[in-house]
Amino acid sequence: MYQVIPHRFPSLYRNGFTIRCLSTTSNVLGKARPALPPRPTVPEDTLTEVFLRGSGPGGQKINKTSSAVQLKHLPSGIVVKSQATRSQSQNRKIARTMLAQKLEFMEKGPESRVALKGERARKKKASSGKKTRRKYRALEEKVGDGKAAITEKEGRLSGEETASTLGGNP
Repeated sequence: MYQVIPHRFPSLYRNGFTIRCLSTTSNVLGKARPALPPRPTVPEDTLTEVFLRGSGPGGQKINKTSSAVQLKHLPSGIVVKSQATRSQSQNRKIARTMLAQKLEFMEKGPESRVALKGERARKKKASSGKKTRRKYRALEEKVGDGKAAITEKEGRLSGEETASTLGGNP
């Protein structure tokens, strides 16, 4: 999909327009990410829905209204409760999403959407940690002997001078 953008300064551009790509997939440095499976859904006839009074922080609004939602999947017996917000409709949506994710994970295991997203997040965090370690390792090599001299001096100041001021042998 492309979008045509008119410019205020047509003399800077050939026709006064620039075409900008509005692609939804990101292809950074030529690495194409595999597509995630579609979001799972649960048929409504396999659910029982109960509205409960909430508990915990939120004050009178939570304690007096039935905004918490409890869903039970009849074939599997899985029960999910959502009290994430003070809105009943939002909690219904959140509970259905949670239940669908749990059912998909039970069915597909590591191939489920939730597992794949978790794996991506884990890899991204590990990559970030490696990058940080590389950065500081490079800084240590750059500082090199200067840093070693500073740590030796600090060690001498903290260990040897304290012993000599107390009358001990260095």
